[in-house]
Amino acid sequence: MSVVPVVPPPPGEAARPRPTVAVVGAGAAGALVALHLCESAVRRRIPLDLVLVDPAPEAGRGTAYATEDPELRLNVPVGGMSCYPDDPDHFRRWLCLHGESTVTARDFASRYRYGSYLAGTLGRAVIAAHGTVSVRRLRTRATGCADAADGRLEIGLADGTTVTAHSVVLATGPAAGGGDWAPAELVASDRFVPHPWTPGVLDALGTSGDVLLVGTGLTAVDLALVLDRPGRTVYAVSRGGLLPQSHTVAPSPSVPPPPGLAALPLPLLRREVARHVAATRRTHGDWRPALDGLRPEIGRLWQGLTDDERAEFLGRDASLWNVHRHRMAPAAAEIVARARAADRLRVHAGRIASAAPREDGGLVVSLADGRELRVAWVVDCTGPGLAADAGGDPLWSGLLTDGLAAAGPLGIGVSTVRGRLLDGQGGRERPLFTLGAPRRGELWETTAIPEIRVQALEIAQSVLAGLTGAHGGHGDTDRPTGSGSGLPPVPSRAPSSLISDAFSISQ
Repeated sequence: MSVVPVVPPPPGEAARPRPTVAVVGAGAAGALVALHLCESAVRRRIPLDLVLVDPAPEAGRGTAYATEDPELRLNVPVGGMSCYPDDPDHFRRWLCLHGESTVTARDFASRYRYGSYLAGTLGRAVIAAHGTVSVRRLRTRATGCADAADGRLEIGLADGTTVTAHSVVLATGPAAGGGDWAPAELVASDRFVPHPWTPGVLDALGTSGDVLLVGTGLTAVDLALVLDRPGRTVYAVSRGGLLPQSHTVAPSPSVPPPPGLAALPLPLLRREVARHVAATRRTHGDWRPALDGLRPEIGRLWQGLTDDERAEFLGRDASLWNVHRHRMAPAAAEIVARARAADRLRVHAGRIASAAPREDGGLVVSLADGRELRVAWVVDCTGPGLAADAGGDPLWSGLLTDGLAAAGPLGIGVSTVRGRLLDGQGGRERPLFTLGAPRRGELWETTAIPEIRVQALEIAQSVLAGLTGAHGGHGDTDRPTGSGSGLPPVPSRAPSSLISDAFSISQ
């Protein structure tokens, strides 16, 4: 197992004043921020203490990349998953060096391998930054964040300790779903699985007994793959009853949309996007390049809408957009098709109305249209909540209550400017940043690696720029994009402290 190396400063370095940056969350977003902080700090020659706060046993994996099931693959091809925005081939080269010499940029790697890539790339960056960046890994959960002296911030931890930092990056990932759709009798049942990716929770489902998945997005697809067994029926129910579309085995290049879309009101924007998709289908025989071309523009288009238009999009367009935008890997789509053809996977449009226990320990779940499904288990696959504190996270709840953060448009995520949190009065004086899912209200499309890696690099550069004036770095010599070539070389002869501590985890 690879872990984030803990590299202490060399002898004599500890006495030198060094700014502290805390990254809360060490999943993919946190690992990418830490990676770019290490590499940019070396290039700018800014001494730094970096603290990673996360209870997970290994950095880089988070929930998404912790599974060891080889059937669970990335939903983005290898060529779109590099840590570096300006070096799209970096992940493919890593795979080639780690036993997959025939992999291409169009292939879909396993999620576990991608977690190994993130952890290994971060680990090497930490080692290469020795002498400039000192890293601590605190395996606990952040429970609060408050103002401290001299413009710093204090993070409260679940173990009762605190961390005071000059800058804080909240890389907490998507908020847990609130489960508001679930009837009380279902929530109370021991046959209800509200958080399917909790380690070991699916073991109880065994290899028999029918299962109901509530939701038909990518989470439901993953669970359908994991739970598919001869003799078992997996039901999937959502209001639209639509499964994600599939990527193609040989994708065509993306087709940019026509100019001027960001200035259009939603009805005209909807019409022009439909024309763009139709034209792309005529010329390329496929609609996917049109949506791929729209992807870099989504943030600007979303920000050009009024709140009323955003609400209309969520109610009318979001489901259809998600089905076509967030696609299955071709291999996953083939397995799903086989399961549906064999009637082991049945997809329904509907809404859960009630649930009642059966004498054999299972459940009878009634849909709003009167249909009944008799199953052994019900699994919540509805995905994350939209509000930053949707799952009752004390960190985000406290920030919103105390006015250090403000809810984003329509209450989705939080308000930021280039990742810097706005407080309750609209100010952005605090060195408090976030990326990924908490910015969904601001950007809409912000939860996939191609977007998160760009945000991670921008935030790392903003954090270091803010520290340079106060702590006297050696100027802004960083490049405007990622490292391109990957990582600085690991020293051939590391100090003895590095040898002994490089792969330990600090408590």
